[in-house]
Amino acid sequence: MSFFKRRVQFNDDLGFGSAPVIKNQRVLNTDGTPNIERTGLPWFKFDDTYTRLVTMSWPRFFLVILIAYLIVNTLFAVAYNVIGIENLDGAKGITLRDQFFDAFFFSAQTISTVGYGHISPQGFITSVLAAFESMLGLLAFALATGLLYGRFSRPTSKVSFSKKMVIGPYQNQKGLMCRLVNLRRNALIDIEVQMIITFNEKVDGKLKRSFYPLDLERNTISVLSLNWTLVHPINEESPIFGKTLDELKAAEVEIFVILRAFDDTFAQTIHTRTSYQDDDIEFDAKFKIMHYHNEQGKTVMDYSLFDKIEKV
Repeated sequence: MSFFKRRVQFNDDLGFGSAPVIKNQRVLNTDGTPNIERTGLPWFKFDDTYTRLVTMSWPRFFLVILIAYLIVNTLFAVAYNVIGIENLDGAKGITLRDQFFDAFFFSAQTISTVGYGHISPQGFITSVLAAFESMLGLLAFALATGLLYGRFSRPTSKVSFSKKMVIGPYQNQKGLMCRLVNLRRNALIDIEVQMIITFNEKVDGKLKRSFYPLDLERNTISVLSLNWTLVHPINEESPIFGKTLDELKAAEVEIFVILRAFDDTFAQTIHTRTSYQDDDIEFDAKFKIMHYHNEQGKTVMDYSLFDKIEKV
């Protein structure tokens, strides 16, 4: 039997399985992605390429586009040299390197349909290859433009969660708290939050992973205009009532925070989530207030205080 109080389980399996966590590994990463290493999948799946290109980071995306651009132009440059550099009228390269770069930059002009006119194809085979490259360029740049639009138009959340959770005074008792804020200037409305705790416990003599909901002081608000501190009252009904940090560590505790809101700008529902482990919990602490009124009486939000906590 676990040292945690048995409560009605939220779900025996939230999609992460019921196998116990070992070596203090996270179930959910702080960015909301499952902490799972996938093996045995094909190295390349064509139908998954769009998803990868739309969801990868911006630096990686531009690196992929650049590498693809260089590879395609290199292949066409090699093809022009195989056909014969003399079939490119205006190519003045004497050495193999200069001839390659003449063909490479002609390919870059052709695939982008710029066509400066300094070099032009001569002969049927070279003209056919240049025409094919122009068609490929139109398709490729249309695809790249669509990917850029898909990345910009994809609804994303800029809700930031505090790096730490704190356990501090709350209404003559203690509360488990974390803080969140919207980093964009747009309006988020109809915000709903869930807080779930998961830990290892013995059930019928077997160690398994269990999931329990944590009651919140408030789990919905109409508009997220300031920061929002989520509070789980640690009363006798709480699974962590009277538990020490060492007990939390022994049970491999992890706490999920899952948020759903309606983005008024894109008119779409957004989702975001994060997780905290026992090392992310500060005992006997509270968050510093991050908003105040200026001389004109206007509310000011100081985002530099978002992760600031103080001992109590």
